[in-house]
Amino acid sequence: MTFRALALLSLAAAALCTAVPAAAQPYPSRPVTLVVPQAAGGTNDIVGRLVGQKIGELMNASVVVDNRPGAGGNIGTQLVAKGPKDGYMLLMTISSSQAINPALYRNPGFDPVKDFKPVGLIGAVPNVLLVNPSFPAKDFNEFLKLARQKGANYQYASAGNGTLNHLLGEMLNSMAGISLQHVPYKGVAPALNDVLGGQLPIVFASLPSALSHIKAGKLRALAVSGDKRSPVLPHVPAIAEAVPGYNGTLWIGLFAPAGVPPEVLATLQDATRKALAAKDLRDKLEQQGVEIAPPTTPDQFSKLLQDDLAKWARIVKASGAAVD
Repeated sequence: MTFRALALLSLAAAALCTAVPAAAQPYPSRPVTLVVPQAAGGTNDIVGRLVGQKIGELMNASVVVDNRPGAGGNIGTQLVAKGPKDGYMLLMTISSSQAINPALYRNPGFDPVKDFKPVGLIGAVPNVLLVNPSFPAKDFNEFLKLARQKGANYQYASAGNGTLNHLLGEMLNSMAGISLQHVPYKGVAPALNDVLGGQLPIVFASLPSALSHIKAGKLRALAVSGDKRSPVLPHVPAIAEAVPGYNGTLWIGLFAPAGVPPEVLATLQDATRKALAAKDLRDKLEQQGVEIAPPTTPDQFSKLLQDDLAKWARIVKASGAAVD
């Protein structure tokens, strides 16, 4: 063997030796990016930061939240779907992005099932049917009675066409036999502001975003959108109490991109289970109005997603909402 061949062989062996320890590093060995496809300060952002911090503590790693809002959540979701498959980029998302957008957008840029692996269902956040204090109905039954009167033409605000709070109104129209008129806004903040100011009487909003206004008496909560009352607002009925079968709860869940190594996925799933069992995290989430999910397997989470995809596809079709 020539000196040159021996030198090349030695270099190759050295490169192999240095590569092996790097490849064998346990997960996680560097910061994990948690993509939140909504703006900072919203419900999903608040939950993502709380859960991400706890998961990071349990995995002895840093979890960094990266807000990527836009296109109803599609931009951040696409980023993770097309991103690295090593477990260092995850998606904390909400059902309106993962289960409604595929029916609403002609091309959302991702497949909600094929492009992701479920890590853990975090919890549910009900929306609240809110009215300006000047609205004549003092409770939900009075609201239905007024809305069913001949010639009733009440308007409700939403964050935009096809958003969850738009579709909650459409679902209520269909199931309760009423005809609320939809007025879309560019975001939930301006919609809330106009109901606060009395320009429109009605809006659906997530409980965390509306709680301070309810407590201050600036908005009246008539009903919550889940199938049961919220512990945060125990005096406010669920819509399902008067409209059987109605359920428009927003769920929040953690996903990894499809293709992540099984052992990495298992590590993430284990850390998420432990995080959701921790009292300190549970207390913080419940203070935000989040109803923490019961222990849920990845298969059960997948089934929930599949069921919601079918449900919201029907509602989107009935509403006529579409986004190119």
